[in-house]
Amino acid sequence: MTYILQVDFPFNGPWGSEMTAAMQDLAQSINHEAGMIWKIWTENQAENRAGGIYLFETESDAQNYLKMHSLRLNGFGIDEVEGKIFTTNNELSKINHAPL
Repeated sequence: MTYILQVDFPFNGPWGSEMTAAMQDLAQSINHEAGMIWKIWTENQAENRAGGIYLFETESDAQNYLKMHSLRLNGFGIDEVEGKIFTTNNELSKINHAPL
């Protein structure tokens, strides 16, 4: 079993390719987080929201990352961090081509 962490928060940019350029180091550092398998970066410029969908090996890895990431975002002045953890149904997800 694996665990999905869904995170989003208010964000005023940068967006698109500017976000890509600005967040390279952060993206690289996320690869070294305990139990992290992958992340999909999300952005919604129309609603000024950003975040990500993460896949973790264990629920505690997901919880620990959410706690650390929330504190990091708080340090950037972002106080409203929404995070939810879900278990995955691997059998059904594989039918729909999920990279599990």
